[in-house]
Amino acid sequence: MKRATRQRLWMLAAAIVLVALAAWQWKRDGDQAPGTLLTLSPGQVTRIALQIGKGTEEHYERRDGHWWRTDGAPVRSDDGRLAELADTAAASVLSWRPLGDFDPAHIGLSPPAAVLTLDDQRLEFGETSVTGPQRYVRVGERVALISVRYTPRPATQDATKAR
Repeated sequence: MKRATRQRLWMLAAAIVLVALAAWQWKRDGDQAPGTLLTLSPGQVTRIALQIGKGTEEHYERRDGHWWRTDGAPVRSDDGRLAELADTAAASVLSWRPLGDFDPAHIGLSPPAAVLTLDDQRLEFGETSVTGPQRYVRVGERVALISVRYTPRPATQDATKAR
């Protein structure tokens, strides 16, 4: 075998090894990525229940592309605000930890500051983190750290007027 051919084979083998290592690392990073708060996409959400603090729980349903408050007689609601609440399902998680790693009272989950239920999937919102603008959210037996921008907010006066 000529020297040039042998060098090409070694370079090809090295390139194959590098590509295999890169693919392995990419898969490993993908497997360890925290993902989103729920597997549910915001467009799939059809029912929302929201309770902030000790206030009464509000119930909403999506009908014909619009959100309606269903407590009592159905009333059209602020589509933008409810879309924001539904977007919480796709919130990027910064990290996941088992609930057992925390004392729920120390991170504001006993009782939670807000409870958001998206199609029967309950999210409990706790305190903000000391490490930045992030909030603790309980999802089942795990606690996620997400951006505070996904914190449920109460309706404004304009949003609560009947349309």
